[in-house]
Amino acid sequence: MVLQFKSGLKVLLLLSLSCASLCAGQSPQPTPSTASGTISGTVVDQSGAVVTGAAVKLTGADTDADKAQSPSQQVLTGDNGQFSFANVAPGAFQLTITSPGFAPQTSSGILAPGEVHLVPQIALAVASNVTDVQVALSPVEIAEAQIKDQEKQRILGVIPNFYVTYDPHPFSLTPKQKFELAWKTTIDPVTFVIVGGIAGVQQAENTFGGYGQGAQGYAKRYGASYADLAIGTFIGSAILPSVLKQDPRYFYKGSGSTRSRVLYAIANAVICKGDNGRWQVNYSNILGSLAAGGISNLYYPAQNRNGAALTFENAAIGIGATAAANLVEEFLMRKLTPNLPKHDQPTP
Repeated sequence: MVLQFKSGLKVLLLLSLSCASLCAGQSPQPTPSTASGTISGTVVDQSGAVVTGAAVKLTGADTDADKAQSPSQQVLTGDNGQFSFANVAPGAFQLTITSPGFAPQTSSGILAPGEVHLVPQIALAVASNVTDVQVALSPVEIAEAQIKDQEKQRILGVIPNFYVTYDPHPFSLTPKQKFELAWKTTIDPVTFVIVGGIAGVQQAENTFGGYGQGAQGYAKRYGASYADLAIGTFIGSAILPSVLKQDPRYFYKGSGSTRSRVLYAIANAVICKGDNGRWQVNYSNILGSLAAGGISNLYYPAQNRNGAALTFENAAIGIGATAAANLVEEFLMRKLTPNLPKHDQPTP
């Protein structure tokens, strides 16, 4: 009896030890209320295209189940626009998405214990105040843009006024740009009308009588007048300025006393700015006037050809006409030239 009792105690003891050993080998399972989860989603733009490299910041939840209340975690979207956060503790969370050129976007939700949470597709809107786009233009491109403005300058909206710049910071022209400006001046429709008027006055006054009268006389006067203008423009405003590196334009002053502006305008008939920005003798205009005067001897009537005298006379007339034109430009033409760009209008 005693033997049986002792045997029973041994069995109970062995069973107790087995249960204790079994329990000691098992770790406690987490309660459902603390199981971590996953948050993932996709970031796109308003067209539906994925946004790569967008920064996604997670706040409002513990981002690591093994750490105590980590404040935030951030990842970047991949090539497919997707992002993912693992080991996120359950509870309320907020996502903040930022990307250059887009307005910041937020998305919030609640993560259940052990949940794999898929955030609805997040669409970023283009920022309305993006102002950091910078485009660097070369000096040639800036000069070209300034020429385009000059080609819009027309006195009373009609007569070309291309060879004056009102821009306070003009860039020098390339030889190509000088020739283009001369070409556009000589082929402008208004130029042909003006030449026609000059030929008409000459016809009425019987200037260069050797040309005669009638249609034939008018045509010769018209051709001579147009040749004077074209030759003078190309030699004095394109060829020589390109060779001598001088700027053929008149640079509007628009400030200072009346006397200083008058002297400036007159002086610009014999001085000019070089392509280097420095003032120098206007050899282009002086030599251009002499060359145009000499060439005109080839097509004027024989009785009006006066050799060197006519050449220098025409050159002097050309220089004087330039001075007079500069005075008109300085004090009158800007007021009669509409639609000038605002930055091209210095205070007179």
